[in-house]
Amino acid sequence: MCGIAGIYQLVKTDPPAQSVLAKMNDSQLHRGPDAGDYFYADTIGLAHRRLSIIDIAGSPQPMMSANKQAWIVFNGEIYNFKQLRQSLIEKGYQFTTQGDTETILNAWLEWGESCVDHLRGMFAFAIWDSKKQCLFLARDRLGIKPLFYSLLPDGQFIFGSELKVIRNHPDFDYSMRDSSVEDYFSFGYIPEPYTIYQHSYKLAPGHCILLKHGQNSLPAPKQYWDIPTQWQQPLSTADLQQQLIANLREAVDIRLVSEVPLGAFLSGGVDSSAVVALMSGLQKEPVNTCSIGFDSKAFNETEFAKQVADRYKTNHQVNVVSQNDFALLDKLADLYDEPYADSSAIPTYRVCEMARKQVTVALSGDGADELFAGYRRYKLHLNEHKMRNILPLAIRKAIFTPLGALYPKLDWAPRIFRAKTTFQSLALDDVAAYHNSISILRSDERKKLFSKAFQQRLNGYNSVEVFKRYREKVQHLDPLKQVQYLDMKTYLVGDILTKVDRASMAHSLEVRVPFLDHKFVEWSFRAESAANLAQGIGKSSLKKSLEPLLPQDVLYRNKMGFAVPLEEWFRGPLKQRVHDKLLSDQMLNSGFFDANQLKRLLEDHSKGVKDNSAALWTLMMFSAFLERGQ
Repeated sequence: MCGIAGIYQLVKTDPPAQSVLAKMNDSQLHRGPDAGDYFYADTIGLAHRRLSIIDIAGSPQPMMSANKQAWIVFNGEIYNFKQLRQSLIEKGYQFTTQGDTETILNAWLEWGESCVDHLRGMFAFAIWDSKKQCLFLARDRLGIKPLFYSLLPDGQFIFGSELKVIRNHPDFDYSMRDSSVEDYFSFGYIPEPYTIYQHSYKLAPGHCILLKHGQNSLPAPKQYWDIPTQWQQPLSTADLQQQLIANLREAVDIRLVSEVPLGAFLSGGVDSSAVVALMSGLQKEPVNTCSIGFDSKAFNETEFAKQVADRYKTNHQVNVVSQNDFALLDKLADLYDEPYADSSAIPTYRVCEMARKQVTVALSGDGADELFAGYRRYKLHLNEHKMRNILPLAIRKAIFTPLGALYPKLDWAPRIFRAKTTFQSLALDDVAAYHNSISILRSDERKKLFSKAFQQRLNGYNSVEVFKRYREKVQHLDPLKQVQYLDMKTYLVGDILTKVDRASMAHSLEVRVPFLDHKFVEWSFRAESAANLAQGIGKSSLKKSLEPLLPQDVLYRNKMGFAVPLEEWFRGPLKQRVHDKLLSDQMLNSGFFDANQLKRLLEDHSKGVKDNSAALWTLMMFSAFLERGQ
């Protein structure tokens, strides 16, 4: 696991400034504390920070191919590199190292842009080919590893593993993208391929981009892979349950290759427990596991983690932190570089901090909820879909649009009376309704929050357009598969994987994600929806398959997640802080917000009239971003 950076002169013929690239690379020292180096030639400069995992003594980067034609900087792991290496040796390619980096180089020489089709792993890399005079960048299929880029006005193409890398170029354009602000206050993150900045981008998962000198504009990235949405026959419930453990075990097994200490997160939930159970059957020594607990029972899962740790005799470490652990608030803006509002970033940071004291590589259970329909919102979406099917859209709009507008948001009331979001969703089509239900601030709430001037700048843009980009691809799928696909294209990569990458790399910890092995995804996403959500139980077949391996109360208890008590924080120890942040000069002078609505959100929450904690946290993280400035 590493950090990469580079500068490519698309217009000028002079080499990039070495001092500038050094500053960019130094900003990601945490991603690779073991080594760092540079490559310069003509119009290109490549930089690398290394966290040594495989072939520790060899495989320095930037790396040159044996025939001196190509150079690479690479972040990630290729799990099938030994098989690929042998295949390439048989084709006549030479190797001077024992790691996976050189395998990518020779794969490029053999297959060109199609080299990505042969890679099984998580990766973001850039290859400079001196013979073809081109720069090739690629990102893994599910977006586990990040890659940011920008084209500067003078034709310099800059890229890096984190947004802070390209921000450290002196000519970086800090102009903000208005649509990204709208997206952020809906999703709590900024979905691919955009960033908060107008002229900076994320290379989307499963995409690559090829650049050549003389181009005066950015070419469109090319998609080389996507989650399959077409299949001749769905995977039946019986076949899914029969084959699931064997396929997941194989995905776990190939992620156990390491020359440094390796372990796993163990939250006590189904997904991490499944990974630990399978690891225990694959390695001779006890699995190193770690859990974070809270000093509040409502947020503490450690008793369930202990059941799994005891069953498999793992080398288990537990760290109990205060539920009022908000010492990291000032650090979050520096970690994520752009507005990011998932409050579980705090415990995620803590568990990565703890794990790094024991291991350098950790396996996680991320991705299972999206693949196997584990979120409660999927069940609610299907229930609403059944109601929508009863009446045509025109009639639903006439009935439920006024009801949604008039009905109060009763956060304090019993759940049966909290119907505002449901009424709004019933007046929409399936995709728009799902967007409405998952939004931190719904469309009507964002309209109240934003200033009139900013609303005019948005010119009618609504963040539902993020989902509409994918509508044509999934409109033939059933409603559950549709929203699973949408979550894998947006929430999984923009929130979950972003959170884990930044939190883990802040501690120089590599995290591997077996549920997101692309072959496992291609197989499991074909499962019929009834196999995943059965009788109101999410991840039904996954849990059924795991019954021989895990305790019943680990499998079938209510999902907890990595929550923090925001509602109490903003009425107690953080009351003054959130007030000061939201009404700061930066916020009031930004031009984005209606000051009276900011005050109303604070007052209603403080008095207990509404639970505005999610909105207040989202605003506070935006304020922290603005305070960072340039």
